[in-house]
Amino acid sequence: MPVFQLNDDSLIFPSALLANDEGLLAIGGKLHEDWLLTAYSQGLFPWYNAGDPILWWSPDPRCVLLPSEVKVQKSMKPLLNNSDFEFKLDSEFEQVIDICSKIPRNDQHGTWITKEMKNAYIRLHEVGMAHSAEIWRKGKLVGGLYGVSIGGVFFGESMFSHEPNMSKLALIRLCKWLENRDFLMIDCQVPSPHLARMGAIEVDRIHFLEALNQGLMQPTRKGKWEV
Repeated sequence: MPVFQLNDDSLIFPSALLANDEGLLAIGGKLHEDWLLTAYSQGLFPWYNAGDPILWWSPDPRCVLLPSEVKVQKSMKPLLNNSDFEFKLDSEFEQVIDICSKIPRNDQHGTWITKEMKNAYIRLHEVGMAHSAEIWRKGKLVGGLYGVSIGGVFFGESMFSHEPNMSKLALIRLCKWLENRDFLMIDCQVPSPHLARMGAIEVDRIHFLEALNQGLMQPTRKGKWEV
């Protein structure tokens, strides 16, 4: 499959079904709010290195986590019951994304969360479409994650831990919150052993897009989220 060149003046994405074997669909476009929301609603997300043009992806298979099926390992149960750890939503979105941009990743030099990327998601947060899930201990942010929410789907982007298992705790608590509000799934994008241990599964692109369309039929919880 060819990689499509997007027209910056026309917000039109090719079908996600046309992505190549690596999952790359298109190059170019913008990181404006309308571009990002359109991309997510069509099963695409941006991912590229600093200095490169914007790349839009639709990997096959896709990694997803059903909120009701998150696995709580035995080692996590004491943390869930520990009142020292407070779960918050959207209290420090900018801090969460800033920390995520600075966390070293295996086999990765630098960061894909560039200044342009951070600013784009901060704008999405300001219009009530991007959210952070956070774990606090004694007034200190010790773990969390952020992503975009449309309809009944949460599109996870990145997570971090300043203390052991804090990103896991944030994800578990977020799953319980989403389950109670009938969210269909969390889009985890690409599989990893860490996500698999937490219950994430791999689905082919066609089934992911079908589930996405079902999730988008639900109303969007726009605005600041609260626990």
